[in-house]
Amino acid sequence: MINLYYDSRTGNVDRFITKVTQVTGWTAIRIQEDMEITEPGHLITYTTNFGKVPEKTAQFLTMQSHLIHSVTSSGNRNWGRNYAVAADKITEEFEIPTAMKFELSGTLEDINQFIDIIKNQYYDSKRGSEKLDIA
Repeated sequence: MINLYYDSRTGNVDRFITKVTQVTGWTAIRIQEDMEITEPGHLITYTTNFGKVPEKTAQFLTMQSHLIHSVTSSGNRNWGRNYAVAADKITEEFEIPTAMKFELSGTLEDINQFIDIIKNQYYDSKRGSEKLDIA
């Protein structure tokens, strides 16, 4: 079973996760403050304040990054070079590979690409897989 851990503020990541879980049946768990996990999984988050990692996501990663295999971030292309940059910052700070980036709540193509990446390019490979750094 594939676990998805996610953080959403405006609902964009919620909508993305809902579409993914409807297609795949994967387990999705929304990040809560002081949340501890025991199962490895993939993180989906958003970029806030024109280029920052959300505080709740950062706190979660401080304690749980060893169980996170990849990061995916939503963003808004209007932010230019700060588009979905939370993924880049998480990759740099926590050494978690970036799976992909998507705009707002993602398109059907984004959903399919995400599923393909997690199922076929990540599944059962090591956390540091170079294959993931395609975003």
